[in-house]
Amino acid sequence: MSKRLDYNQIAPAGAKALGGVYGYVLQSGLAPVLVDLVYLRISQINNCAYCLDMHTRDLLKKGQPIEKIALVQAWREAGNLFDARERAALAWAETVTRVAETGVPDEAYEAAHAEFNERELTDLTIAISLMNAYNRMAISFRNTPQAALEK
Repeated sequence: MSKRLDYNQIAPAGAKALGGVYGYVLQSGLAPVLVDLVYLRISQINNCAYCLDMHTRDLLKKGQPIEKIALVQAWREAGNLFDARERAALAWAETVTRVAETGVPDEAYEAAHAEFNERELTDLTIAISLMNAYNRMAISFRNTPQAALEK
Protein backbone atom coordinates (compact mmCIF):
# COMPACT_ATOMS: atom_id res chain seq x y z
CA MET A 1 0.00 0.00 0.00
CA SER A 2 1.49 3.33 -1.00
CA LYS A 3 0.60 6.84 0.00
CA ARG A 4 -1.91 8.40 -2.37
CA LEU A 5 -1.17 12.05 -1.66
CA ASP A 6 0.18 14.36 1.03
CA TYR A 7 -2.82 16.34 2.20
CA ASN A 8 -0.63 18.46 4.47
CA GLN A 9 1.16 19.80 1.37
CA ILE A 10 -1.92 20.03 -0.85
CA ALA A 11 -4.25 21.72 1.64
CA PRO A 12 -2.03 23.28 4.32
CA ALA A 13 -4.79 25.59 5.57
CA GLY A 14 -7.11 22.62 6.13
CA ALA A 15 -4.36 20.65 7.86
CA LYS A 16 -3.59 23.70 10.01
CA ALA A 17 -7.27 24.01 10.95
CA LEU A 18 -7.31 20.38 12.14
CA GLY A 19 -4.09 21.11 14.01
CA GLY A 20 -5.80 24.03 15.71
CA VAL A 21 -8.48 21.69 17.03
CA TYR A 22 -5.75 19.29 18.16
CA GLY A 23 -4.12 22.19 20.03
CA TYR A 24 -7.44 23.08 21.61
CA VAL A 25 -7.84 19.52 22.90
CA LEU A 26 -4.30 19.59 24.33
CA GLN A 27 -5.11 22.69 26.40
CA SER A 28 -8.64 21.62 27.33
CA GLY A 29 -7.70 20.23 30.72
CA LEU A 30 -8.58 16.64 29.85
CA ALA A 31 -5.87 14.27 31.08
CA PRO A 32 -3.42 13.65 28.21
CA VAL A 33 -3.32 9.88 28.85
CA LEU A 34 -7.12 9.71 28.84
CA VAL A 35 -7.20 11.54 25.48
CA ASP A 36 -4.57 9.22 24.01
CA LEU A 37 -6.48 6.15 25.22
CA VAL A 38 -9.59 7.51 23.50
CA TYR A 39 -7.60 8.26 20.33
CA LEU A 40 -6.23 4.73 20.35
CA ARG A 41 -9.69 3.18 20.82
CA ILE A 42 -11.20 5.24 18.00
CA SER A 43 -8.32 4.26 15.73
CA GLN A 44 -8.92 0.59 16.60
CA ILE A 45 -12.59 0.90 15.66
CA ASN A 46 -11.70 2.62 12.39
CA ASN A 47 -8.75 0.29 11.64
CA CYS A 48 -6.36 3.20 11.10
CA ALA A 49 -2.87 1.72 11.16
CA TYR A 50 -1.16 5.11 11.01
CA CYS A 51 -3.00 6.41 14.08
CA LEU A 52 -2.81 3.10 15.96
CA ASP A 53 0.96 3.22 15.61
CA MET A 54 1.17 6.89 16.62
CA HIS A 55 -1.06 6.69 19.70
CA THR A 56 0.50 3.47 20.93
CA ARG A 57 3.88 5.21 20.78
CA ASP A 58 2.45 8.29 22.53
CA LEU A 59 1.06 6.18 25.38
CA LEU A 60 4.36 4.33 25.77
CA LYS A 61 6.21 7.67 25.93
CA LYS A 62 3.80 8.78 28.67
CA GLY A 63 4.76 5.73 30.73
CA GLN A 64 1.64 3.65 30.18
CA PRO A 65 2.26 -0.07 30.66
CA ILE A 66 2.10 -2.23 27.56
CA GLU A 67 -0.51 -4.44 29.27
CA LYS A 68 -2.91 -1.50 29.53
CA ILE A 69 -2.30 -0.42 25.94
CA ALA A 70 -2.83 -3.98 24.72
CA LEU A 71 -6.16 -4.19 26.53
CA VAL A 72 -7.70 -0.92 25.30
CA GLN A 73 -9.75 -2.86 22.77
CA ALA A 74 -11.13 -5.10 25.55
CA TRP A 75 -11.34 -2.44 28.26
CA ARG A 76 -14.68 -3.73 29.55
CA GLU A 77 -13.05 -7.06 30.46
CA ALA A 78 -9.87 -5.51 31.86
CA GLY A 79 -11.02 -5.27 35.47
CA ASN A 80 -9.71 -2.24 37.33
CA LEU A 81 -6.90 -1.59 34.84
CA PHE A 82 -8.93 1.40 33.61
CA ASP A 83 -10.35 3.88 36.11
CA ALA A 84 -13.96 5.10 36.06
CA ARG A 85 -13.22 8.19 33.94
CA GLU A 86 -11.24 6.16 31.42
CA ARG A 87 -14.04 3.59 31.15
CA ALA A 88 -16.62 6.34 30.69
CA ALA A 89 -14.49 8.08 28.06
CA LEU A 90 -13.87 4.85 26.14
CA ALA A 91 -17.59 3.97 26.18
CA TRP A 92 -18.49 7.48 25.00
CA ALA A 93 -15.82 7.31 22.27
CA GLU A 94 -17.25 4.02 21.03
CA THR A 95 -20.86 5.19 20.85
CA VAL A 96 -19.99 8.55 19.26
CA THR A 97 -17.62 6.93 16.74
CA ARG A 98 -20.33 4.42 15.79
CA VAL A 99 -23.03 7.11 15.69
CA ALA A 100 -24.74 5.67 12.59
CA GLU A 101 -25.26 2.39 14.46
CA THR A 102 -25.86 3.66 17.99
CA GLY A 103 -27.63 6.98 17.60
CA VAL A 104 -25.77 7.89 20.82
CA PRO A 105 -28.54 6.81 23.22
CA ASP A 106 -29.59 8.71 26.32
CA GLU A 107 -28.12 6.01 28.58
CA ALA A 108 -24.70 6.52 27.01
CA TYR A 109 -24.93 10.27 27.48
CA GLU A 110 -26.03 9.91 31.09
CA ALA A 111 -23.19 7.49 31.86
CA ALA A 112 -20.61 9.82 30.34
CA HIS A 113 -22.13 12.87 32.03
CA ALA A 114 -21.90 11.10 35.39
CA GLU A 115 -18.09 11.20 35.09
CA PHE A 116 -17.54 14.40 33.09
CA ASN A 117 -18.96 17.87 33.58
CA GLU A 118 -20.55 19.62 30.59
CA ARG A 119 -17.33 21.35 29.48
CA GLU A 120 -15.27 18.15 29.79
CA LEU A 121 -17.87 16.15 27.89
CA THR A 122 -17.97 18.75 25.15
CA ASP A 123 -14.17 18.79 24.92
CA LEU A 124 -14.07 14.98 24.92
CA THR A 125 -16.58 14.89 22.08
CA ILE A 126 -14.50 17.42 20.14
CA ALA A 127 -11.47 15.14 20.64
CA ILE A 128 -13.48 12.12 19.46
CA SER A 129 -14.70 13.99 16.39
CA LEU A 130 -11.18 15.15 15.60
CA MET A 131 -9.71 11.66 15.79
CA ASN A 132 -12.44 10.31 13.54
CA ALA A 133 -11.54 13.03 11.02
CA TYR A 134 -7.82 12.26 11.27
CA ASN A 135 -8.53 8.52 10.85
CA ARG A 136 -10.51 9.21 7.71
CA MET A 137 -7.75 11.38 6.27
CA ALA A 138 -5.00 8.86 7.07
CA ILE A 139 -6.96 5.87 5.74
CA SER A 140 -8.24 7.64 2.62
CA PHE A 141 -4.81 8.86 1.58
CA ARG A 142 -2.88 5.80 2.86
CA ASN A 143 -0.57 7.41 5.43
CA THR A 144 2.18 4.94 6.22
CA PRO A 145 2.62 4.04 9.91
CA GLN A 146 6.02 4.84 11.37
CA ALA A 147 6.54 1.15 12.20
CA ALA A 148 6.29 0.27 8.50
CA LEU A 149 8.84 2.96 7.62
CA GLU A 150 11.29 1.51 10.15
CA LYS A 151 11.31 -1.91 8.47
